[in-house]
Amino acid sequence: MHNQTTITSFLLMNFSDNWELQILHAIIFFLIYLAALMGNLLIILVTTIDHHLQTPMYFFLKHLSFIDLCYISVTVPKSILMSLTHRNSISITECATQIYCIVLFISAELSLLTVMSYDRYAAICHPLQYEILMNRGACVQMATATWVSGNLAGIMHTVSIFSIPFCKANVLGQFFCEIPHLLKLSCLQPNLAEIGSIITTTILGLGCFFCVVTSYVYIFSTVLRMPSIDGRSKAFFTCLPHLVVTMVFVTTAFVAHVKPTSDTPSLTDLLVSVFYVVVPPTLNPVIYSLRNKDMKEALGKLLR
Repeated sequence: MHNQTTITSFLLMNFSDNWELQILHAIIFFLIYLAALMGNLLIILVTTIDHHLQTPMYFFLKHLSFIDLCYISVTVPKSILMSLTHRNSISITECATQIYCIVLFISAELSLLTVMSYDRYAAICHPLQYEILMNRGACVQMATATWVSGNLAGIMHTVSIFSIPFCKANVLGQFFCEIPHLLKLSCLQPNLAEIGSIITTTILGLGCFFCVVTSYVYIFSTVLRMPSIDGRSKAFFTCLPHLVVTMVFVTTAFVAHVKPTSDTPSLTDLLVSVFYVVVPPTLNPVIYSLRNKDMKEALGKLLR
């Protein structure tokens, strides 16, 4: 038997101990956050007021922008404030809320990207049945399912992690609360409940990824058989942005959670997490708006 001190708060990691570099980090993150905020809000506004964009694809795109907006707001403002005030502590309650929201939005986004790949599959491979397959009721049910699955995943991970106390060092080697770093501080090793949650969400995540890949195999095989060059180009330009967004999001999140958690976190660990927490919500509006003719026309009409 030995004494254990129960942890009630954690210390997050700064990008640098140098004051000038902390200010630079705050400025860069603020500009990135502002760009993500404006880009996603603009897409939500355009897809809501433009009657030409009242289709299933843009209905799901609006939900994706809302998810990205919430997703980046969970971590980046806290990191900016931490750099400006030198207060890098986070309470157990705030950390639990952050974990819940991160898992919620990651799971919801992956589910929504899977639904969007099915939408493109239905539009290209079954154009005559598209309005039946993707009717208003079906779209609402699919969108609801993504939010329900995200909430269930968030609750499952949050309860399994924070149902037991933390009794080791309270320093997290990350600029936000991340599951692998929290597990290293758990009193119970291994945390079987969280391991079960990770296995469950991993299987579901791989299932979503398999569905996306399968959809695009059918999509590309159908597109390549199209006799019209213009038809093939339009189909590729419609599908490629979604495929790029999915690949960037899945690969960066997978690398960040699969890589071993080192005892001495480095700047590389922070940058890897930036690529799945900050980059996708910022790039998604750019990819969808610049590669989509309808979006560019609607944005131009709105600006005029």
